[in-house]
Amino acid sequence: MRCHWAESDPLMQQYHDTEWGVPERDSRALWEKLMLDGFQAGLSWRTILKKREAFREAFAGFDPARVARFGERDVKRLLADAGIVRSRAKIEATIHGARVYVEMAEAGEEFSGFVWQLAGGRPIRGPGTAVAKTPLSEQISKELKLRGFKFVGPTIVYAWMQAVGIVNDHAPKCFRRREV
Repeated sequence: MRCHWAESDPLMQQYHDTEWGVPERDSRALWEKLMLDGFQAGLSWRTILKKREAFREAFAGFDPARVARFGERDVKRLLADAGIVRSRAKIEATIHGARVYVEMAEAGEEFSGFVWQLAGGRPIRGPGTAVAKTPLSEQISKELKLRGFKFVGPTIVYAWMQAVGIVNDHAPKCFRRREV
């Protein structure tokens, strides 16, 4: 048995079975997934998954150093790209998020270490039931906002925490709950 949200859609099954909830320690990958979760606000995650490769192409492989150098010409290019979600606010938030990421790195602060330290250093076993946010997602959201990140409210952050394995929220009877 797998989590109910992934039972009927092959794309969601693939994501669930291979990626969702697996602890991610790579700073760049954590940042990419946080930015994609920001784009997902108001949309389905399936929509973002279908567009993920187009996002990666449009945002230079989610290389923060490259994205941090994007300017207004790039914003216009991205707004014209039908392969991604064309929201000026979300595009500008991603570019700004890349700049924050780069500033953190230049100051000697690794994004992965920052995030995992806030979470206590290891995955947390969640209840496996639907919740929108937790005190920890509220705390991480607050810390990300203090750094300057945008589209990182507690609900987005909790979805991201689930996706990157900071919290293991596979359903109690899901075969992946024990695996991750």
